[in-house]
Amino acid sequence: MKRTSTAIYNQCLKRGCFSNRYKVAKIIPTIKPGKENSMDPSKYRPISLLNIGGKVLEKLINRINHHMYKNNLMTDRQFGFMPQKSTTDAAMETKIFIEPVLEKRGVVIMTRLDVKGAFDSAFWPSILHSLKELSCPRNLYNLSKGYFSHRIAVMSTNNVSTKRRVTKGCPQGSCCGSGFWNVLYISLMNLDLTSNSKAIVFADNLMILTRGETDVEAENYMNLEVRKILQ
Repeated sequence: MKRTSTAIYNQCLKRGCFSNRYKVAKIIPTIKPGKENSMDPSKYRPISLLNIGGKVLEKLINRINHHMYKNNLMTDRQFGFMPQKSTTDAAMETKIFIEPVLEKRGVVIMTRLDVKGAFDSAFWPSILHSLKELSCPRNLYNLSKGYFSHRIAVMSTNNVSTKRRVTKGCPQGSCCGSGFWNVLYISLMNLDLTSNSKAIVFADNLMILTRGETDVEAENYMNLEVRKILQ
């Protein structure tokens, strides 16, 4: 049985095939901390219970991360979903940028951008486009393409069951969602910022730092960087 399972997964990896039976997610809504009394539907975080066989195959998709690390394609300014990196590292990177400026009595402006519903809104064509740009091995690219097609979400409450086709996002509960998110953010991290600015990212939280000798100078740099991001 073990040899049979190994053979199946090896063929899925070789052919870039992600079976449709692995793409059905059972949605369990959990209330976000501190929002127990809210009447807003967004207080729920939809956790996806996924097929075990599919989650094993997702682990193979994570070979994309090996491709990224091996070829130095990951930015050193992303501190979320990265091995041996944490919020402390992100805070220290911020401190290193700020301290010299303040010692010279300069000005630093910090702008934080948080993507609303980040994992729910991840755009699949952008992820696949980034994988092509990063020369992802063809079998892993095809496996990712298969992973994103014909996905179904099912939620049952009382005696009512609702089934919907999913067209974007990374399931909350998947093994490869965090890796896909980092791939999606690479184009943003590779923006050509001015020498007075720096971008620091932790997962879907983006912080832009700009420095200047005066408030107006720092503000002008910040406006310039934000326009690049919006575009």
